[in-house]
Amino acid sequence: MILRLPVLLCASLLLTPVSPAQTPASPTAPGATQPPRRVPEGPYRETIPPSPGDLTVWPRGASPHDVGKALAEHFVTGTQGARFSGYPYVCTFYGAMTFAALTHDDSLRDRLIAMFDPMLPGGTGRTPQRHHVDDSIFGVMPLEIAIQTKGLPTYDPKYLELGKSWADRQWGPLPAGTPAELPADVHDAAVKDGLSPETRFWVDDMYMLVMLQLEAYRATGDRRYLDRDAHEMVAYLDKLQQPNGLFFHAPDVKYFWGRGDGWFAAGMAEMLRTLPADHPDRPRIMDGYKKMMAGLLKYQGADGMWHELIDHPEAWPESSSSAMFSFALITGVKHGWLDAATYAPAARRGWIAVVGYVDQNYDVTQICTGTGKLDSMQYYLDRKRETGNLHGQAPVLWAAAALLRDEK
Repeated sequence: MILRLPVLLCASLLLTPVSPAQTPASPTAPGATQPPRRVPEGPYRETIPPSPGDLTVWPRGASPHDVGKALAEHFVTGTQGARFSGYPYVCTFYGAMTFAALTHDDSLRDRLIAMFDPMLPGGTGRTPQRHHVDDSIFGVMPLEIAIQTKGLPTYDPKYLELGKSWADRQWGPLPAGTPAELPADVHDAAVKDGLSPETRFWVDDMYMLVMLQLEAYRATGDRRYLDRDAHEMVAYLDKLQQPNGLFFHAPDVKYFWGRGDGWFAAGMAEMLRTLPADHPDRPRIMDGYKKMMAGLLKYQGADGMWHELIDHPEAWPESSSSAMFSFALITGVKHGWLDAATYAPAARRGWIAVVGYVDQNYDVTQICTGTGKLDSMQYYLDRKRETGNLHGQAPVLWAAAALLRDEK
């Protein structure tokens, strides 16, 4: 492993206090088509944070503003965002849009919307078709556009209507000829209990499914989206969470796969950001979240990373899961759900470690390739490591946004 922190994002300041309205160190002109340009470095001096768990002052190259801006521009201007590539594209788009909102970067927001527009009905862009959690998350993109453009002269209700159609379809019956992901009797019982027909009890679902329904609620205020989302998460908690706080990939695949658990960690953090304090499912979800965060502390490496199989120190450090866990920890500390003295140092170490895996081209390295479930430990240990895969680019953007977000 080669950490590239000393050469990363050289435009960062030595000490970078962060606030939601921070002015970029390297401003980009409206309509810019290139990531921020690097400037020569001065002599390096060690950054000493005010406390071990400080989440505002960063060493050179670790400013969440600069990291987020670089990755978002890379997505917009490079080959990553040129063609829709499934749910990792959606997750990266969402991360870039939230970063644009937090930094008041209207140019970035508008360029992201322009990237999406060919995927509107009747457009020339590629869009998903399956009645499946990995395809249905597509609806997050138009819903986030609707949320961010509400009240602007450019607002167009077509984005909201498209996003709602995906969220509503997720709880509608499967089309004729579409096989259920679960055995027929289990599927029927799940649907009867109010779960989505797309339910399959894979750990990944707790981001894919959760985010679509959350965004529909955030865009409309319609409580049914939130209620069925929370009910679904409770069912997955009961099915997959283990006594150590971590999650099996699926009931029949009893391994703690890093990114799989990362999806659930990020999904719970997003859910708890939105779920009202008096919601009946909030205590159960908060309990599951806190158990997981406590479990993750035990498995964080000395380098700040988590591993491809979380509970196997011989497995390789994996960047996408580490970014997801950092996002979940940062969010919990900022909201006060987690004790800052205990968890903030882990969040800080995680972020700095993950940034070290961003290379000079703003590509995240050491990313586990796309992974289905298989009841084989060696299968997970041998997964290919990729660079620039959107599975890794997306959660680094989420974590950068979480550090910029003022939620306490």
